[in-house]
Amino acid sequence: MSDVLTVRGLTVSVRSKTLVDDVDLTVGPGERVGLIGESGSGKSLTALSILGLLPEDVHAAGSVRLSGVEHELIGADERRMSRVRGRDLAMVFQEPMTALNPTMRVGDQVAEAMLIHRTVPGRRAARAAASELLDRVQLSGALRAYPHQLSGGQRQRVVVALALANDPALLICDEPTTALDVTVQAMVLDLIVQGVAARESALLFITHDLAVVATVCQRVLVMYGGRVVESGPVAEVFTNPRHRYTQGLIAASDLESADRRLPTIPGNVPAAGQFPSGCVFRTRCAHATDLCATVPPWDGTPSHGFACHHPAPALETTHA
Repeated sequence: MSDVLTVRGLTVSVRSKTLVDDVDLTVGPGERVGLIGESGSGKSLTALSILGLLPEDVHAAGSVRLSGVEHELIGADERRMSRVRGRDLAMVFQEPMTALNPTMRVGDQVAEAMLIHRTVPGRRAARAAASELLDRVQLSGALRAYPHQLSGGQRQRVVVALALANDPALLICDEPTTALDVTVQAMVLDLIVQGVAARESALLFITHDLAVVATVCQRVLVMYGGRVVESGPVAEVFTNPRHRYTQGLIAASDLESADRRLPTIPGNVPAAGQFPSGCVFRTRCAHATDLCATVPPWDGTPSHGFACHHPAPALETTHA
């Protein structure tokens, strides 16, 4: 079965600065893929490129194809993209108030999403479907509420209902639980996983939280400096990272031991478009040599590999 999302050679630039460089990624039917990395690594730009929502002065090149959509997403005009967004492709943003209309009742907003794309036969059917969707995200009785009358967690659940309203082939989540407390975060994550599973949708989940990726995703891609530096099954990448950046990220997230200082990655993430040539991590890597001034080749398959001149040693595995 073909992939739901196929991204090849995605490059994002503003004037003479390259912000995302030659990114390849795929998401298969029903697959849940995590995209991790520090702020400024290019994760959100990658998502906005897929959605066709980049600012006017930021330009994308390469190829983005979505199953069921005949045309290329990169370079498609707004008329064609508006037919895709919300129907075949949907997104849950980090801040729900920017995604909701403060002057409309939430039930009307969910119903409107279905009416615009004509996935229901009429207004009465749309309202009934909206009520059912809000029930599924545990917001019974919120049909006539305005966004300001709901808590942050409730608003985010409305956004999840909106995103799932038309059974999209691909759902993209960009830090959807960062501003929520732990118990509400768990509820929203569970609703997202249940929602995509019920619809057999693919999921691309962007986050800084490695624990969330371990809970939600099956495969993970690690981004740094606008490039994918490692990818593979979550369990394998988190227990046996090969790229030195991935190794540093995982070490910095280890909160199990309170009797020692938490390790950190030296230095800071360079400003957008100012990453070094060659290996983008070399100015912060203790293992860097002159060889790292050249771009490291990808080692492995497109969905499972890494790009590092001096990778961490692979752990030995035992087979029964």
